[in-house]
Amino acid sequence: MDLTLLRTFLAVHRAGSFTRAAHLLDLSQPAITAQIRSLEKQVGRQLFQRLPRGVTPTTVADELAAKLAPHLDALEEITARDVLGTDPLQHTVHLAGPPEITSRRVLPALADLVRRGLRLRVTLGAGEDLLAGLAAARHDIVVSDLRPRGRGISSTPLADEEYVLVGAPRWAELLPRRRIEAGGPTALDGAPLISDSEDQPLVERYWASVFDTKPTSPAGLVVPDLRAVLDSVRAGAGIAVLPRYLCAESLADASLVPLLEPEIPPLNTLFLAVRTGELSRPHLAQLHSRLVARAADW
Repeated sequence: MDLTLLRTFLAVHRAGSFTRAAHLLDLSQPAITAQIRSLEKQVGRQLFQRLPRGVTPTTVADELAAKLAPHLDALEEITARDVLGTDPLQHTVHLAGPPEITSRRVLPALADLVRRGLRLRVTLGAGEDLLAGLAAARHDIVVSDLRPRGRGISSTPLADEEYVLVGAPRWAELLPRRRIEAGGPTALDGAPLISDSEDQPLVERYWASVFDTKPTSPAGLVVPDLRAVLDSVRAGAGIAVLPRYLCAESLADASLVPLLEPEIPPLNTLFLAVRTGELSRPHLAQLHSRLVARAADW
């Protein structure tokens, strides 16, 4: 069977659209349609159902894709590296994500790929803006603290962030844990909240999960970077809700103290998002699989 047909089939299966597959393979849409029809004739089964926008694979197509994908991806990598003499990592990837998780976790996980020749260009920002940039092809891959829901975007759960309510030791003395457990968020009145934005998204998530209510006090200090929030809390300016990974060292050396340790800590899932079908490109597939593997230890 012609490998070109199988490669086209896999691109359509991943992209969910003849148009997007044509873009990925640098072919015309009529060429994609003709190749899929040819393959359907050879296998004797319908592979895709046409929709008003895009296509959806049949169960036959899903089964075929699961069997083909690892072998075709490996063959494409071998062809690039051993036959053409190029490393599949010799590409530029535009990655985007929140500043803190990107700097503390994502970029260190990709250091060896950069040493091997991957050219990485990084944009730091907030969830909705980054996902809009991904849809508009300004980014190739996005670490998102929001669940991607847009059409044409595929996402993989990457890691869970655990949130911790922290303060410097003096605040732990002023706000004993038993008082917070008994009085709830009212026990925190008088302690300035430090946040990365006026709407205090981390505080809202923590209050909703632990206290089953919304915060009623505005932030005493707003600075649009959780690393600056961390430094302000360590300096004693107030209290904050922070991801545990970000303040783990400060908790270990006791420059910060958890003000509360709920039985079920608040969590938020991070996602790794790409445009549907883009993982057919070996360099993106390698970067994606590397992050998913490394995130298991985050």
